[in-house]
Amino acid sequence: MKAIVVTDQAAGAVGMKLVERPAPQAAINDVVVQVHASGYVPTELAWPSTWTDRLDRDRTPSIPGHELTGVVTALGYGTTGLSVGQRVFGLADWYRDGTLAEYVAIEARNLAPLPGDVDFAVGASLPISGLTAWQGLFQHGRLQAGQRVLAHGAAGAVGSMVTQLAREFGAYVIGTGRAGDRKKVLDFGAEEFVDLDNDCLEDVGKVDLVFDVIGGDIQKRSSRLIRAGGTLVTIVGPAEARPVDGLAVDFVVESERAQLIEIVQRVRDGRLRTNINTVSTLHDAVTAFNPNERRKGKTIIHVRP
Repeated sequence: MKAIVVTDQAAGAVGMKLVERPAPQAAINDVVVQVHASGYVPTELAWPSTWTDRLDRDRTPSIPGHELTGVVTALGYGTTGLSVGQRVFGLADWYRDGTLAEYVAIEARNLAPLPGDVDFAVGASLPISGLTAWQGLFQHGRLQAGQRVLAHGAAGAVGSMVTQLAREFGAYVIGTGRAGDRKKVLDFGAEEFVDLDNDCLEDVGKVDLVFDVIGGDIQKRSSRLIRAGGTLVTIVGPAEARPVDGLAVDFVVESERAQLIEIVQRVRDGRLRTNINTVSTLHDAVTAFNPNERRKGKTIIHVRP
């Protein structure tokens, strides 16, 4: 099969190559999926799991990419809940070869059925962004209707999902970004927009929940805006700042079938819009992974035409 591999962390995207690799086999509780589309997150090349296994042993050359849509082609021993020929989408294990390939072996529990009326590219844009927003808001942020939410990076793949889901559940959302992001952030449902380069963040007043995708000084300033009992949720590593009288939670997104089903249903009925920025083919993918380009949405690779 054709696959994109990485071998040298220092080389970054420049070190990616399209090569021929053996097709994977389904282990116990696995399925093999013929990949139709894959999502890609540029920061993957900085993740330890891209380069080493859980015992910190080198696992290069490795295949990046963890979001996928496709069709099940084989079932491993003991696999239940899915069938050959079924359309699926989901989130692959961080420490296994990923989805920038024509086939991937993945634990069946990490996949959910992809309805026939959802495009493969759209489905591939949902797992990381949708699950991150869902888990950050509801599991870790304990969002309640009527609360005020400060959503950083609200023009991005995760931030736009945070904005839409928080609005659906009755929150008042303040989205942040750069000046050129204003219209996009408001179109996704934020009631207010803060230009982090030119506006005063502190002018937003007190909030119940901060969803942080930036870290650093912005995280520290945001933590001081959280009212008593509120929560700072971050996905950029251990929180450097904590609310005076609240919680700080950092988390790594996990695949969850029931949540994937909730998310894709919202796409089907129009409650949730995807945020796709760049679309490429597998053959042209390496060029599309320009690390110097600021992305305001998801990068999708069409693996199968």
